[in-house]
Formats: sequence, structure tokens, C-alpha cells
Amino acid sequence: MSESTATSTGTTTSARTGTGRGTKTLVASDLDRTLIYSTAALALGMPDAQAPRLLCVEVHESKPLSYMTEDAADLLARLTAETVFVPTTTRTRKQYQRIQLPGTAPAYAICANGGHILVDGVSDRDWHESVVRRLADECAPLSEIRAYLTATTDLSWVRKHRVAEDLFAYLVVERERLPADWLARFADWAGDRGWTVSLQGRKVYAVPKPLTKSAAVREVARRTGTTLTLAAGTPPRRRPAARRGPGLAPGPRRTGRQRLDGPHLDVLAERGVAAGRRSSAASERRRRPSRSSPHHNSHRRHRPARGRRSRFRRRPRPTAASRCRRARRGRRRERRTRPWDG
Repeated sequence: MSESTATSTGTTTSARTGTGRGTKTLVASDLDRTLIYSTAALALGMPDAQAPRLLCVEVHESKPLSYMTEDAADLLARLTAETVFVPTTTRTRKQYQRIQLPGTAPAYAICANGGHILVDGVSDRDWHESVVRRLADECAPLSEIRAYLTATTDLSWVRKHRVAEDLFAYLVVERERLPADWLARFADWAGDRGWTVSLQGRKVYAVPKPLTKSAAVREVARRTGTTLTLAAGTPPRRRPAARRGPGLAPGPRRTGRQRLDGPHLDVLAERGVAAGRRSSAASERRRRPSRSSPHHNSHRRHRPARGRRSRFRRRPRPTAASRCRRARRGRRRERRTRPWDG
């Protein structure tokens, strides 16, 4: 385990950095429906006797709210000890701080879809201020989005209007009552003003286009000096977080109209809390360089093997004599395979 130093709002903070052989790894993972699952999202489709043991990791208003399997908890504890593990979520800071993940407490966390980077639990003021300035320069104000939502929605299908950290807005809706064309009209209107719209479960999100998790992940990677970034998340709104590096997406390969594909993206077949264990295990597995990776055996790339030829040594160029022998063998092979004319 090595340590790297990051500076946040004028203070120096010690950050854990996972190391492989010559590789420092950052693992950025979404939380909801990736690592942790509410009761409604557990998707326990197996017989009761085969259901995995669950660990409660979030309590809200004195009631258990979110869970992960015990196997996933053990894998996550190992991952946090060996890498720079960064929880990456759309949750507000208050919502994130309700979660008690197993293992070492993360030195960094990303909240509000990239609007806040927490360093040892405290928001980085310089990063947040730079995000606010960029949103003011490139997007319509949040008040304009809220006014549109108030004017075009109906209490018959909207349960709640919410604003997160004064950065973006979302609605909690009854999906079966959601008007068929309202979402498309809202997305077109908001797109012209620099905002994106997505439907996730029972929530309709309106998020400024520059407000992305991937930008915050890049900043954390820069501060920690990591050379390999792995990302895990659920589609489609969370997919940009995985553009930083190889990614994992729990759930079906096709979600709505979008097909999840890409050379750097692994789509897990499992759904629900079972996918949480696979996400942890796959992140641990992909953290280790494969034989095809440029980092594999990098510690002995220039060291000759003892007692035998190094497999990295170049083959010698063929001489004139060896070329003649190869040509003679080719002519003999041609005569043997030539059809008989007699």
C-alpha cells in the first residue's frame, strides 16, 4: 500500500492509493442498484432457502433502507483496502452520509452527480465553485427548469418535486400515469437550454449537461495519480461515469431504446442484489492486469529469463542460407501435392 498526497481547499489530505505491480487503480462505483439495493430493487427471484444473506448498509428514519449481500460486503472490504475506491452517486451529501459501507472509509466520494467531491467527508469548495461557474456560463438557470416543471406537470401523476444541492431537479412520478409524450417534449425543451432529461425508476431527472460524474472522476484520478480507472454503474444516465475507463453495467444489455455496448463495457447478466456481488468481484478481477495488458509482467519486461531464452527476445533475421532451405522445402512440398498426369 502506498500513499499519495492530495490538496483540498488549502489543506493536505492523505489518500489511499491501491497498487498493483506498477499500476495504481481507482475504482469508481455507483451505489443505488449497483452496490446497494432497496427492498423493492433486491430482485430475489430464487427460492427463499437459496436467498443470499443480506447486510443492511443504510437506515433512514429509524428504518432499514438499503442492503448488500454479505459476499459483496467482503469483496468490497478487500477492494477498499487495495485500491482508491470512490463512491460515485447522484445522491446529495446528506443522503450519501446515511450509507455505512463495509471496509475502509473512502478518502474520496463524488455526490450530486459530480457537483461535490468529498475529501475525508468534507466537500471540496474549490471544485464545487468551479462547477457552479461552468453551469452558470453554459446552461439555463435551475429556476427556469423548475418553472417549466411546475407549469406542465399534474398532481395526478407527480408525487414530489425535488431540488438536489441547488444543482439539478427531479420528480417522483407514478410511471403508469406518466403522459406518453410529456417526457419527450420536456427533453427537447431542456436540451435546447443545456440540460439532459432521463427517467430512472420512478424519478424524472433534469440535470445540466456539464454536470457529470466522469469529470469528477477524472479530477480524483488526477489528484491521486492513479494510472488505471475502473467504473461500475447502471444505465443509461450513469453510463458516462464508465467512459473514464473499463466499465461494468448491472442488468440487461438493452434498456429501453438504448443498447449497451462497447469494447470497455461488461454488461452483467444478473439483476438486483446479485449483481452487486458480481460488480464487486468483477472490479477486483479487472483490477489485476491480464496477460494481454501492457502492465502484465511489466516488472520483468527487460529482465532476461534464467536458464532459458527470454520470450521477449526478438527472433533473429533469416540469413540467405535459411531462405534457400525454406525455398527447397516449399518446392518439394509442391511436387508431392502436384496431381499425377500419367
